[in-house]
Amino acid sequence: MGQEAARRGRRQRRDAVSTTTETPVYGPAVERQVAADMIKRALPVAPVLLLVSGLIWGLDGVWSSAFGIGLVLLNFALAAAIMAWAARISLVVLMASVLFGYIARLALITVAVLLVHDRSWVAIVPLGLTIIVTHLGLLLWETKYVSASLAFPGLKPSKKGS
Repeated sequence: MGQEAARRGRRQRRDAVSTTTETPVYGPAVERQVAADMIKRALPVAPVLLLVSGLIWGLDGVWSSAFGIGLVLLNFALAAAIMAWAARISLVVLMASVLFGYIARLALITVAVLLVHDRSWVAIVPLGLTIIVTHLGLLLWETKYVSASLAFPGLKPSKKGS
């Protein structure tokens, strides 16, 4: 019984979002929910991007687009992890980690592209287009599914029958 209470306490502390130093708010990490939803929505579209890149730039275009899609999905997952971690601490840490996390993630994407740009399998145009189109496309697409209400933070509840 004591172990279960300790586990429940650790789980509540892990899920706590501190808005001030005195008033924690409990709930799931909506950042991870949204990022997982974006990744889920990217998977059916990825073959289309790969096919278009393959038709225009050949096999190098396919490999480049696949690398670009992987970078974008990793970027969204990393952003969600950073925000979920920081939100448990305080709003100041959340804001700072969002800003500096954004800069760090852009640097990681830049370094990843610079590390592979001279490889034989990389076509830089489809790689760059894939990174840009995938980022913007997923962000715009996800706005339809994100709830901006306190009643349902994160994703909008799905309607029954649709």
